[in-house]
Amino acid sequence: MSTTSLGQVNSISISFFFIFVAATLFITYWASKKSHTTSEFYAAGHGISGFQNGLALSGDFMSAASFLGIAGMVALSGYDGLIYSVGWLVGWPVVLFLIAEPLRNLGKYTYADVVAYRLSKRPVRSAAAVGSIVTVLFYLLAQMVGAGTLIKLVFGLPYEVAIILVGSIMLAYVLFGGMLATTWVQIIKAALLLGGATVLAIWTLYHYGFHFGNLINEAQIQYGIDFLLPGGLVKNPLDTISLGLALMFGTAGLPHILMRFYTVPNSKEARKSVFYATGFIGFFYILTFILGFGAAVIVGKAAIQTIDQGGNMAALLLAEVLGGQVFLGYLAAVAFATILAVVAGLTLAGASAVSHDLYAGVFKQGIINEKKELRVAKISTLSLGIVAIVLGILFKGQNIAFMVGLAFAIAASANFPALLLSIYWKKFTTQGAVASMITGLGLAIILIFLSPTIWVDVLHHSRALFPLKNPGLFSMAGSFLVGILVSRFTHDLQAEEKFAEETVRSCIGGV
Repeated sequence: MSTTSLGQVNSISISFFFIFVAATLFITYWASKKSHTTSEFYAAGHGISGFQNGLALSGDFMSAASFLGIAGMVALSGYDGLIYSVGWLVGWPVVLFLIAEPLRNLGKYTYADVVAYRLSKRPVRSAAAVGSIVTVLFYLLAQMVGAGTLIKLVFGLPYEVAIILVGSIMLAYVLFGGMLATTWVQIIKAALLLGGATVLAIWTLYHYGFHFGNLINEAQIQYGIDFLLPGGLVKNPLDTISLGLALMFGTAGLPHILMRFYTVPNSKEARKSVFYATGFIGFFYILTFILGFGAAVIVGKAAIQTIDQGGNMAALLLAEVLGGQVFLGYLAAVAFATILAVVAGLTLAGASAVSHDLYAGVFKQGIINEKKELRVAKISTLSLGIVAIVLGILFKGQNIAFMVGLAFAIAASANFPALLLSIYWKKFTTQGAVASMITGLGLAIILIFLSPTIWVDVLHHSRALFPLKNPGLFSMAGSFLVGILVSRFTHDLQAEEKFAEETVRSCIGGV
């Protein structure tokens, strides 16, 4: 993709972009008439079907990192690029079998509702909210920086203008339409992304007689057998395990993903939504593998890295070579829509942590009317949006890979262990839950900071104090260990007495 072609594609990309924005803003206007209560704002009135929520979940999960990042990793690193897609995908059975049904039956709007169900609410909600907000901020920051970079390359707009544009449209979705508008934006985006990626993958395979083996053989001819073997991206086996654990269990701890299970009417629909989401996401990750190898052999690694050293433009470059500027313009607009949808979901999750967990649950101890809580939610949304815009501008040109890794490491360490133990272990105490969440959050941040990703790549020290690039193995293990040990040495009679009630309700729901 040359600079000239970037300029030529602007009008096409912007046309597709305005069509998408116009359609979704109309949906936001429609949803704004149905978002007057906290239930409607946080959870779309629990009126989303399992299939719709499955598609929305996949839209929420298939971020720009999935579409652009994985295809780029495969194009530049070969086989090892599959680590990320497999790691993210296998997290969904964990959600299906361990989390989805109890979460829907025990909670109301956020995952902290479940952790605090039988424990002391104020300390647990405080710790859970902090973990959620930190996770959301780092994930949000990565998406915003990615949005600015993408639009600067493809749409020709200045970086700062791109960041403000993304933030403003996202705020409109969430402030006025709440979860209902966000859900439909994610559904539309998922359908567009799956459709575009499918066409691009079919187009790629067409050049090789619809035989994936021919594509692989061509990759081997161009780049050698090592391109098809493990070790191109992650060489340390322990690092591979740590990364895989963070990706897998981080999925089950992401606040914006967990929040989606409250949009369905019951636990049956929650299970169905995970089933559908797993299918959609699994199919999409198969496509990204084809797109990555296709970009490597059709476009070439050198041409990809000329545009972006990280390979993030690989899928778009492939689209230009195969389908010309029109197809490139469509996929560029879809990539932008992808970022918008994910940012909207993240902002709503962060706002709910502030308004529902901190304001209503901690400061007001649950004694508050819905109008005041809804007002705080909208103020929180606006504040988070402004923070995201400012941080996105401040972090211009920075490497964003570590922020995504940190978001998953925090989710896997601060959120998942406490959530799992609170549901399934009778002896789990309030002190254990708080200690687990604080330990997971602190370890994840400290170890990422001391890892090669920050200590060497960003701060330019000669050697990292912590050898692994992702701390998931140690921070998650530390969170579980501290939660269990503290619970063993403390007593929480109320938590034990309510465990039987929690178990029944987690299986059959409220009566």
